[in-house]
Amino acid sequence: MLCENFMKGLYRHIGPDLDVPAGDIGVGGREIGYMYGEYVRLRGQPDMGVLTGKSTDFGGSKLRPEATGYGLVYITLEALKKYNHYRYLPEERRAGVSESCFEGLRVLISGSGNVAQFAAEKVMELGGLVCSFSDSSGALTSQDGFSRDQLQELFNLKNVKRGRLSEMEGGEGLQYHSGKSVWDLGLNCDVALPCATQNEIRLEGAIKLAEGGCWCVAEGANMPTTNEAVDFLKTKVDIYIPAKAANAGGVATSALEMAQNSARLFWTSEEVDEKLNGIMTNIFATAYQTAQDFDRPWDLQFGANAAGFLKVYKAYKAMGYLKF
Repeated sequence: MLCENFMKGLYRHIGPDLDVPAGDIGVGGREIGYMYGEYVRLRGQPDMGVLTGKSTDFGGSKLRPEATGYGLVYITLEALKKYNHYRYLPEERRAGVSESCFEGLRVLISGSGNVAQFAAEKVMELGGLVCSFSDSSGALTSQDGFSRDQLQELFNLKNVKRGRLSEMEGGEGLQYHSGKSVWDLGLNCDVALPCATQNEIRLEGAIKLAEGGCWCVAEGANMPTTNEAVDFLKTKVDIYIPAKAANAGGVATSALEMAQNSARLFWTSEEVDEKLNGIMTNIFATAYQTAQDFDRPWDLQFGANAAGFLKVYKAYKAMGYLKF
């Protein structure tokens, strides 16, 4: 009922060539479906391009739920490859470790929604150890890394049962921390992927990350790190990838969904995944090169900001809005 009532007030102001909403925290495929159904009822005709994040049963794109998490890992992977991450592994863990994967790296992930789930899935696929998840009630950790079976249990818990992480307490190697954030716990890690919510990493959490050996932070949530914490982390970690670059995979795949709707095409998962990987690789390359061009090497926050500004500036100038 809430979704239908919301759409009654919204439908006049959206359209495939006007404004195209998508899901976010608390708004997944189920809610998008309810809103799309009400839109069709109100307009009297289908218009698949009006919303993204739809089910593939009625115009959605393959890999849209996975896109933000997968994209986060793809851009982090590009940074790791560029930075030769294996140098940080102890000598005994270096044998056979390629600079092109997450093999052997300890990864902290916050959240347990789509972004966290699919970031974890991709990290595991690349050989990394996922050591944490969280929800609004607490954090669930594993010193030795979650198993694939435990990840599938979490998928079922969150997507089917819609339960709390505390229900997994007592699983092999799992420890639940009631009322705690992942960043409160002082856990050791190589890579941190905050995927929960805005301002979840504050200065105290950033200090604990640095003390725990973290050298790479990539933001999966929207602005999950406070300004104070960002300033601190940029002096302590080697790689910091801001949300405007790192979590762009979801929006990018919404654009791919819109393209498919406009062309009346349906791409395979492999086709969408290849395009998503290419987009994230290009985002990293652009932010990295822009930082280099302004003599700010590895300041990917500056690189992403400057690249975005320059793109808008060039477009405005080309259209005659600017005379300088």
